[in-house]
Amino acid sequence: METILRPLIVVGGSVLLTLVIGWATDLLLRKADGRHPETPLWGLLRRARVPYQIALCTGLLRGSYIEAGVFPEHRTGVGRTLTLLLIGSAAWLVVRIAAAVVETSYSRYAHAHAERDPARVRRVRTQVSLIMRVVAAIVGVVAVSSMLLTFPAMRAAGASLLASAGIIGIVAGVAAQSTLGNLFAGFQIAFGDMVRMGDTVVVDGEWGTVEEITLTYLTVRTWDERRITMPVSYFTSKPFENWSRGTPQMTGTVFWHLDHSAPLDAMRERLRDLLRECPAWDGRSYNLTVTDTTPTSMEVRALVTAKDADDIWTVRVAVREGMIRWLADEHPYALPRVNTADAALRPSRTGFPHARRSPDADGRRSSDGDSRRFPGRPTKSL
Repeated sequence: METILRPLIVVGGSVLLTLVIGWATDLLLRKADGRHPETPLWGLLRRARVPYQIALCTGLLRGSYIEAGVFPEHRTGVGRTLTLLLIGSAAWLVVRIAAAVVETSYSRYAHAHAERDPARVRRVRTQVSLIMRVVAAIVGVVAVSSMLLTFPAMRAAGASLLASAGIIGIVAGVAAQSTLGNLFAGFQIAFGDMVRMGDTVVVDGEWGTVEEITLTYLTVRTWDERRITMPVSYFTSKPFENWSRGTPQMTGTVFWHLDHSAPLDAMRERLRDLLRECPAWDGRSYNLTVTDTTPTSMEVRALVTAKDADDIWTVRVAVREGMIRWLADEHPYALPRVNTADAALRPSRTGFPHARRSPDADGRRSSDGDSRRFPGRPTKSL
């Protein structure tokens, strides 16, 4: 009876104690979050309650399973399994706590500088994201290494692995050359301020917004909600357009092809009215000029401004549509026209233009022009 009750008491007590401690810790974090709403740290730490409880329960079981006599015939296997669970849950807990601390620091920085320097905030966000990935990778490598070292066979192989580390490093470097290149390019992007999360870029002819940056690839979300994933080495080896670099303010153009009689002065006044009605216009500047002419039309260009790439698109389409509608209603003569005229007759070999054939009295077609010009020439019938 004792062999059954003791394991049940130890396991049940460990689970119950874990639940009580976890509930008390979560209660304290919830109260701290309510008392300090200016910082998200306590709320973010609550996300770590699952790995915290797993690590706590595993640690309690790991320290008491021998005395409890849980599976005495498999004592080594049980102990190693609990050790592996403890290492894994501890690594998970460390990553969650580090993420909470880093996210809190970034939140405070963004709140203080969002209005004054949004570009710098995006740069810090990119750096923080990559730093967290590096921290998670390092913690994961340490955890896996610790798990492997719990096996005696892996300890014996450690010396030979260290002795051959030089050769393995050379082979791995050659085999993973492109991966390592992307890895270093990721660090260069993160700390070189070349491109940041949230930037508006044009890559391979595609316009979009940088949605995600990792150590090896970068994701661009296009205007039609497609995702383009590219290696980060592309951005360090090829030119691309970054419309958010420095200041996001932009100047856009709108073109019309109109008749030469288009009322330019009235169009300038109408452009001013359209911009005042458009909330996306930032009010910096505008103008309207003739940039080219052809024998049948002229090219009119309007320059408009906006605070970023999204708003400049809105301003352009609003101005283009409003101006065309206004011209069609108020000045239809200004729209481009195609002049038409009767085609000239092609001259014949004799120097006279061909006359059209008309049917004769018998219903056959004859060349009246030729018979009139050459009276002695008989008329040909078709």
